[in-house]
Amino acid sequence: MTEPLSAPQELSRIDAATIAINQRMNRFDGHRQVWLFGYGSLIYKADFPFIERRAASIAGWTRRFWQGSHDHRGTPLAPGRVATIVPQAGAVCDGMAYLITPQVFAHLDHREKNGYLRLATTISFDDGSATEGLVYIANEENAAFLGAASELDIARQIARASGPSGPNSEYLLHLASALRELGKVDAHVFSIEQHLAQLDRAGEAAT
Repeated sequence: MTEPLSAPQELSRIDAATIAINQRMNRFDGHRQVWLFGYGSLIYKADFPFIERRAASIAGWTRRFWQGSHDHRGTPLAPGRVATIVPQAGAVCDGMAYLITPQVFAHLDHREKNGYLRLATTISFDDGSATEGLVYIANEENAAFLGAASELDIARQIARASGPSGPNSEYLLHLASALRELGKVDAHVFSIEQHLAQLDRAGEAAT
């Protein structure tokens, strides 16, 4: 009888499957350059070569801290929460777009292996122009998806979580700061940030 996989082994298997699915995407085969839209850590942490970077947005999607992070901002037994985007009619998700070469996909597929799949989308720029590009999305069907929760409960989980890339709170605070630098408002992100600050103050008062 085959022994069941441990949580880390199961997640490694899922990560490998996610990378394989992304590698099969052929929508941009033959393109020398592709626009990539980032809405989470990709806004402030571009650890890959790019040709150009521009503030951008995509329509019909909204940012939510509904994705679990077992590999960067949490652990398999105590996952953090990071951003994904979910469909919402009339919504606009602001972020940053990068013009990259296809060679960068190998790095990005590994970075986003914890449930994020490539999706072709229309990317709009602040000057009114638009182009087809891609975005990595963690939908509700992936194993790391945690789903909706109150912004206070999300803040509580973020306050406790930490992983190989550092505290989960660092991710949230960097994202909120990056959005402000872009002059963009995200009520969901800013509300979680406010709850986190209140939790921090309550913790300091209790010590």
